[in-house]
Amino acid sequence: MRRRVVTWLVGLVLAWVAYLAVRRLVGAVDWPAVGAALVGLDAWLFAPLVVLLLVRQVLNAVPLTYYAPGLGLARSVQNDTAANLLGTFAPPPADVVVRVQMFRSWGLDPVIGMTGVSLNSAKFYVIRFIAPVLGLLALGVREAELRQWLVALASLLASAAFLVALVLVLRSDRLAAWIGRTAGRLVARVRRSVDPAAWAAYLVRLRATTADSLRRGLLPSLLALVAMVLADASIVLVCLRAFGVGPDRVPTLDVYAAFLMAYPLTLLPLFGFGVLDAVLVGSWTTVAGAAAEADVVAATVVWRVVTIVGTFVLGLLSLALWRLRHPARRAGSSGAEASGVVPPAPVPPGRTP
Repeated sequence: MRRRVVTWLVGLVLAWVAYLAVRRLVGAVDWPAVGAALVGLDAWLFAPLVVLLLVRQVLNAVPLTYYAPGLGLARSVQNDTAANLLGTFAPPPADVVVRVQMFRSWGLDPVIGMTGVSLNSAKFYVIRFIAPVLGLLALGVREAELRQWLVALASLLASAAFLVALVLVLRSDRLAAWIGRTAGRLVARVRRSVDPAAWAAYLVRLRATTADSLRRGLLPSLLALVAMVLADASIVLVCLRAFGVGPDRVPTLDVYAAFLMAYPLTLLPLFGFGVLDAVLVGSWTTVAGAAAEADVVAATVVWRVVTIVGTFVLGLLSLALWRLRHPARRAGSSGAEASGVVPPAPVPPGRTP
């Protein structure tokens, strides 16, 4: 529980820092104007936004279907959204426990299922860092500034490192153990509770259970995650257009480029809440002009509400539906019951975005 409180406090601090950054980049935000823009928003706008949110969540759930045979796309979405809800509001390992109980209620091996969750998270790191490269392409190589080139290059190297590590895990137990041990030692420098030997053993087990499915599902799952990021950016695009920030003020490619270039900031707590928002507002206001600031901020607020609150609502519905269909299965069982499938270190969230 303490970890959750710290995460939320860090998120609030980052949001305040982001607010100060926005003021420095584009001046003091005219909050009455932002409020007026939000009040004038047509209710029908939420229909396409909800559709795009569903598309994003479905794409995020695609990789897990390759690693848990028999799971299916609908159950994968249900598993992801329910775990995201509990992972945000309940103390650990509530998210892991509900995943395990769901897998068991569907007659699936929870070890295979949780291994797939870990692989999905690892692949999300690959996509998270390849996004700036895609943003550079959207921006236009000739129009990119030096700092954008440097961000894209650093991100490409990070993405390649994660991808190479995934491929090497497939080759042999010795390589898998070496990668796990090395990564564990690096993380142990900042988290003393991490056991490098446990990381090594975990990656060896990971290879044994998922080598074939990882080879088969590597490319399609990566493509699905890229499409998921683009769907997320499309939600922002619809919000901007709804608030009157048209293509004459911020071209569509500039919307996608700024979003993709800043996407590694989702590594921060609460999916980059505050910091990512400040960067996006600053980027789009610079292009559109200070007169569009209130509309840009309002669009960013709606995007956050849809993607955060909307995902929580989906998680609540998924959890309620599962409880109705499997009343004897309770997600509140002890964490010890699920400990056999818990990775040796916390796994980053696979969808929410």
